[in-house]
Parts: sequence; structure tokens; C-alpha cells
Amino acid sequence: MRTIIRSLVVCFLVVVVMLLSTPQLRAQDLSTYRNFSFGMTVADLSKQIDQKPANAAVLHEHPALIQELTWLPPQPYSSLRPAEPVDQILFSFYNGALYRMLVTYENSATKGLNEEDMIRAVSAKYGLATRPVAALVNFPTNPPYHANEKVIARWEDSQYSLNLFRSSDDTFAIVMFTKQMDAQAGTAIAESVKLEQEEAPQKEAQRVKQDADDLEVERQKNIKTLRP
Repeated sequence: MRTIIRSLVVCFLVVVVMLLSTPQLRAQDLSTYRNFSFGMTVADLSKQIDQKPANAAVLHEHPALIQELTWLPPQPYSSLRPAEPVDQILFSFYNGALYRMLVTYENSATKGLNEEDMIRAVSAKYGLATRPVAALVNFPTNPPYHANEKVIARWEDSQYSLNLFRSSDDTFAIVMFTKQMDAQAGTAIAESVKLEQEEAPQKEAQRVKQDADDLEVERQKNIKTLRP
């Protein structure tokens, strides 16, 4: 009896080890892309890509600070080195913390690849994908993309979501985000847009008045100095 129990325990441990050693079955870390991790500050990420924090564009300030920073990975000059497959990465920050990354692939690096090829390549890093039916991913701050893009494949857990899609110009791209912060940022962006629309008439009136005041100052100065 003891021999049987011991054999069963050994078999169980072997199965566990095999499962843990299989890359596709292990829990994948969706909180990072390359060396970038969600939650990074603007300063830390800027340092990593050799940029200044001031380069981050401020899109909205109220009710939350929304910033974006674009990075163009350096392309190798030597033909002996493999080409950098990523054309650019757009980093989005919510109150100073990284919450979304939009990775656009270089067309020449994906030329000839179909959707299955791309899914297989991404799965090698992030594990098995799901094929959501009629799933869309939104881009509230990126005019080059449609308001929503159809998801080809998705990798996700309770905290993070990674979505592969193909844009209207036939370019493969990935958008990944932390779910909680993305929802908070989306709400803040919508509120900010609404607030800006409500304040637009007043700001336009102020601009027109300021232009008129500036013109009058110039007029008075020229009246005194003009000598035909």
C-alpha cells in the first residue's frame, strides 16, 4: 500500500513539474512589454528611452492628468543585424503612471505575415490567445486609429489586457493596458472633453478680446511712430 501511495505521489509531482515547465501553460506576465512596466513614472520611462520628461505631451489636465510620450526605437544600420520590428511605441500616462502602450509594427518586418503568423509570434511570449468574436478596442486619444479597432486575438488576465489588431492601413499593432487604470483614464478623458466643450465659447470670446486688445496696442504705438 505504501509503495502504491509513493508511486502516485511521484507521478503527481512529475506531472506538476511538466506543467510548470511548459511555456504555453505557465501564467504569462502581461504587466510588461520589453523592459517597460505598467505603473512606471514619466521620469523613469523617459530615462530608459533617453528622452526628457518634458517631451511628454499633456493631453488633459482635469479631472486627471493625461500624458503621452512617443518613442521611435533606433533602427540598426548594419544589414548583418536583424531589423527592429517595432516602428514606434506610444506610452500613455494617467496621473504620471504608465497605464497603456500602443505598439505599432514596422511594415517591412511583417510583410507577408498573416494573422495566424502574428498570433503565433505573440503567443511565444505571452502564452495562449483567445479569439474574441466581434471584440473591439478603443482609442480615445489616437486620431490616426478608428474610435474602435477589431481585435484579432487577445491575451488577458484579471489585471491586464493585450490586444492584437490590424489597422485600416494594413499595419499590425498591439495595444496593452492595465484594466483598472485604463477605465479610470477613459472616464477622466470623457469628462475632460465634455468640460472643454462647455468652456470653449468662453475661451473663444476671451481669445477674440485678447486679439483685439493686442491689435489696439499695436495701433496706438504705430499712430505715435508712423511718419510718412
